[in-house]
Amino acid sequence: MPHTTHERTDELHAVGLKVTTPRLQVLALFQDQSEQHLAAEDVYRILQANGHEIGLATVYRVLTQFVSAGVLRRSQIEEGRAVFELERGEHHDHIVCIRCGRIAEFADPDIERRQREIAQERGFELVEHSLALYGVCREPPCAAS
Repeated sequence: MPHTTHERTDELHAVGLKVTTPRLQVLALFQDQSEQHLAAEDVYRILQANGHEIGLATVYRVLTQFVSAGVLRRSQIEEGRAVFELERGEHHDHIVCIRCGRIAEFADPDIERRQREIAQERGFELVEHSLALYGVCREPPCAAS
């Protein structure tokens, strides 16, 4: 269900950010998009296509502010490509199609447990981690290939 401007304004205030048009536009995009893993360039392109006058530098700045405020999560999915998604408070990992770029999320308690064990066995206290698996999806157009 789409969020209202009032709800978005309240959300920005709750994380200590001033309400600005670019922040509202970026937040609306992430809350209303069905695709939740977007690179900065994707955000810029979609906002431009929807008639919003916003610069790429502003998009990068807003995304960085949202990550710092805990609104968005930044993941390094591919070498040199970061994607952003709404921070929902639950940890999950990603599997990425190497052909079409589709990203699926998954959570597996056994994998999480093993990662903690491996870190401990090697003398580390696990603070944060990111796991991305790569393959070819079975969704069109990849399934047709």
